[in-house]
Amino acid sequence: MRTYDDLVEVRKGPVAGFGADGPESRAGEGPELRLDVLPEDGPQQFLWRGRLWQVREIVAHWVEVGAWWLRRPEERPGRSELIREREVWRVTAARGRAVSTAGDPGFGVFDLAFDGAEGVWRLAGSLD
Repeated sequence: MRTYDDLVEVRKGPVAGFGADGPESRAGEGPELRLDVLPEDGPQQFLWRGRLWQVREIVAHWVEVGAWWLRRPEERPGRSELIREREVWRVTAARGRAVSTAGDPGFGVFDLAFDGAEGVWRLAGSLD
């Protein structure tokens, strides 16, 4: 996987197959604990390097926490910021409105990361 740290614009919304549209428990079996069920809203499309990508599937979703164990010596408990988190979505996406060619298939797997403290989305990696 190639790693990036590029700013991207992301449009979020309901994601087919997840949240309210996701798998339900079987009748009479009660609620089902599902670790693979994602929130109802996820990335639907993103703009990266001037190209529109349409999300086809959400492969995974997780939250990463900053390296809290690597504090600077001058920082004392209570003085440092709260632990920084970023929400990461691994998605498969296809080029929007573009014609695919043999040299450029127009689809790939991408890691989209949202930093809540900064309020920005970044493309963290791609496998295409």
